[in-house]
Amino acid sequence: MRLLNLRAISSFIYRWFNVPQTAPEINRLNFRNVQIDAIGVGLASTGGPFLPVLLTRLGANTLEVSMLTFMPALTGALLAIPLGQFLETRKNIIPWFSFARLGVLLSYGFTGLLVLFLPEASAILGILGLWAVATVPQTILSICFSVVMNQIAGSRGRFELMSHRWSILGFTNASTALIAGQFLDRVAFPLNHQICFITVSTGGIISFYFSSKIVIPDNPPQIKKVRTSLKEQAVSYVRLIYREKPFVSFIWKRFIFLSGAALAAPLLPIYYVREINASDYWIALIQIAANTTVILGYFFWTNQSRRKGSRAVLLATTLGSSLYPILVGVSQQVWPVVIFAGLNGVFSAGLNLVFFDELMRRVPADHNATFVAAAQTLQYLSMIAAPLLAPILSRWLGFGPALMLAGGISIVGFILFVLERSRPIPESGVTV
Repeated sequence: MRLLNLRAISSFIYRWFNVPQTAPEINRLNFRNVQIDAIGVGLASTGGPFLPVLLTRLGANTLEVSMLTFMPALTGALLAIPLGQFLETRKNIIPWFSFARLGVLLSYGFTGLLVLFLPEASAILGILGLWAVATVPQTILSICFSVVMNQIAGSRGRFELMSHRWSILGFTNASTALIAGQFLDRVAFPLNHQICFITVSTGGIISFYFSSKIVIPDNPPQIKKVRTSLKEQAVSYVRLIYREKPFVSFIWKRFIFLSGAALAAPLLPIYYVREINASDYWIALIQIAANTTVILGYFFWTNQSRRKGSRAVLLATTLGSSLYPILVGVSQQVWPVVIFAGLNGVFSAGLNLVFFDELMRRVPADHNATFVAAAQTLQYLSMIAAPLLAPILSRWLGFGPALMLAGGISIVGFILFVLERSRPIPESGVTV
């Protein structure tokens, strides 16, 4: 019996890392590189949820914690469009993708070093400065990621590829978070965070190596354009974007939904620490619950998309995810938050899949990077306003009501998706 179980498990692992039958366009080697890259990202990104916690324990105020969201949003809003146009002119964006990933993930290691060598007050400023610099490769990465994954998978393989990748990432993240949470609670502060951040950043090297091995077709040679004024360039860009009506409609609705999520993001870690007195171990359990159930979510929503279509997945996941900050905001103890985080993990999985799929099916193949950058810019704008409002709302309303307000904004986005006429969106064309 044990032998049979081992064979079944090994067969499942082999099939999981192999090319799915439903996605014949996915290159076998690319597929495996994407999955192993996810292991490195999952390992390094374990430090993400503990970064605002670290700042909070160092004595940072709500505004300073909010800067972790505000800075990449500001940089992204300013640079996303010019970087998108720049990347579109590159012969191949894989080097930009892999080096940007390395720069972001190694920043976790440098965070640990700053806490090691600087006093607490200076460490707060140092960490904020470090992640301010990291926002540049972060912006490049966010654009490259969508373009690269879309070119690897094609229109038929997006759900399949991303469900495999994100479930592996979630499993790695959950496993690492379990160990990290135990370690952080058993070792004195700040040594615990120093060691933790430096250790997990090694995942960046794994990610860099395997992401750099991805092979996609080179971009076609660019026709030299006649130089025009900035005004003419801006008008031309707006016209290019605006003529894609399905794209514009989708990103505005997504903007409303994500504005609520962005408002909740800086409030959640502070609520965990200050309102319900969560220890590092409990915070790790919240992360583990979310990242464990997200794996199940990818299986579930991939199956649901085949049976009921992406619109049903879109409506279910936007509603479900909207409820998470509301439920946390009414919680007075930490243990219910673990349960809510687990439920939210299921909905987040589907949300990641459907937002990626719905966006890429509306992006013209000959302007991949430009349109992705436009979508990212709008998303960044929501992330600029939210961190600035979070400290004000938390003072006026309290952390709990502020979280409920954030959930309410996301529900407005859900309602807009409900009111949208259901009609098939033709694939804009995918270069594979």
